[in-house]
Amino acid sequence: MIHGETVHSSLPMDLPWWMPDHFVFFGVLYVVLGVLGAGLAYTIIKSWCDSKKAQH
Repeated sequence: MIHGETVHSSLPMDLPWWMPDHFVFFGVLYVVLGVLGAGLAYTIIKSWCDSKKAQH
């Protein structure tokens, strides 16, 4: 990536991790998305287990 060029993709392998502003922004973004995804997965699995338990 050339200095001053815009980010073409938000995929981790396409980001200029040597630039501190990109590192902080996308690092926080990926942490937040990971926490939200883990919470969503936990909620889906827990509700599925509760519905299976309620049927018996």
